[in-house]
Amino acid sequence: MSCVISDDVTDAVPLVYADSVDIPVLFRDGPAKRPFKQWRTAKHRAWTTPGAFPDKDGWYAPTTTWREIVKAATEVGRDVTPWLHQAPQLARGELVARVSPLYAYLGIHDVTPKHPLPHTSGRRLTVNAVYEHGTERSAKSMLGYRLGMTMAEWACRSLMGLGQTWHIEDGGPVPALESAFKDPVRTLPDLWGLHEAENTYWLIEAKGGNVRKNRLTEGWEQLEEGTKVLHAYDHRRILCGASVQPQGDLFVTIDHDHHPGQPALPVNGKPAPAPSSPEDHLGESDDALLATARAQMLTCLALRSAPPSRLRTVALTADRSTRRRSADGLTTPLERDPISRAMRAAVRAESPSDDEQARRTITRAIGLDDFLTYRIPGTELHLGMSRRLFAACDQLHYEDQAIAARTPGLRAEDQRIADEPADEEVEEQRRRTQRRVFREAQEQERELIQERLRDAYVDGGDRQWRDLLPGQQEPRLDLDDQPDLLEAATPETYLALRRDDVPHHRR
Repeated sequence: MSCVISDDVTDAVPLVYADSVDIPVLFRDGPAKRPFKQWRTAKHRAWTTPGAFPDKDGWYAPTTTWREIVKAATEVGRDVTPWLHQAPQLARGELVARVSPLYAYLGIHDVTPKHPLPHTSGRRLTVNAVYEHGTERSAKSMLGYRLGMTMAEWACRSLMGLGQTWHIEDGGPVPALESAFKDPVRTLPDLWGLHEAENTYWLIEAKGGNVRKNRLTEGWEQLEEGTKVLHAYDHRRILCGASVQPQGDLFVTIDHDHHPGQPALPVNGKPAPAPSSPEDHLGESDDALLATARAQMLTCLALRSAPPSRLRTVALTADRSTRRRSADGLTTPLERDPISRAMRAAVRAESPSDDEQARRTITRAIGLDDFLTYRIPGTELHLGMSRRLFAACDQLHYEDQAIAARTPGLRAEDQRIADEPADEEVEEQRRRTQRRVFREAQEQERELIQERLRDAYVDGGDRQWRDLLPGQQEPRLDLDDQPDLLEAATPETYLALRRDDVPHHRR
């Protein structure tokens, strides 16, 4: 079976999409006063260093997509999966918590900056009328937290090429310093990551909402506390402030400095790979596979616990090279993948819609792979992944379950029911201890887990979905042409939303 793709489908697609927005970003060498109105009046530079830290401070105006932003929202933050082994359906609730504040309170408006740049969308994020006129302070704080974490993840990973981020309370980047990073007395930054091209650790603190200098100064102090622990190693301190207020544009300040020291430790004795996403190295790196599986566990558990009738698969080209990290970020909008669309059309033309098995056979023969997807209830998102990544995540879930069974307090049935509310500080210390014990057990078994994940990943590519899913049903293969669906993908993950589900556009 072969598919002939006409020449016109490979034409370049414009870089501005239906959900494109411009995000003003200000780089500076330390916390300062709120740059009032400069996000609209200052002269901005075009973003010309994708996947790298810029060589000059000042204002920039990168263009991204709402899809890229919500993907960042789903992946950033504390890993809660140790508590989901008895109730994996709660993963759906955590995804709702990460995404829904953004949908509830953000909107889009058209802007005409004082110094416009070519090839931008002319649209920016802002807060919507509900936030402006009807939202209480506590709800605004909720948006501030989620917005800060999301935009820090977006800025560091999508914009500047940082690898996977991790919550710093899990132990930080250097094994010998884990106890210091886990010390509950220290007030440390939120996240850390490794920038592979720089071979440098990044410490990241996120602030969001109506961010003013006092909050940024507080965040800088947290970063300085992190430097006291990591002082022997070369690292950047990154303070991301995602600010938005009524009638204004969402903009990001990135206050930073570079602390010199010895280079980052090699992973398993290997030098750092070329700048990219961990997903670009799943075939050859066990560390990248484990990191990616860990980052996608929420989505995996949501898929695993979904009602079988609501699961479906979508066809994407099996050639992952078309979906590697690009200048625009981690995701590839499928508007830029006309080959997949043409191949889907070829399968539709070759086989009737009522012959599901024939369509699956042709799909694989033609060079397409079917990704499992599910619309997460309470969000506007369809999330999904490939068979081989799902198989690796499922194996990791099994390994985590075994560790949780041996870790006191992690299973639902081990949770005590107090007669009266416990002291919050005591409870937080108890939860930190549980996470520490769990992570230490994971690290002790790391090599064995990686070996099993590799086997699952390799075998998963040749298995049927009914062999991988608990319900042992084959999801419907969806090859329909849906012009209103905005799809995006990475080598092994999938995300989609409908045009009508982009935040409200105030005109």
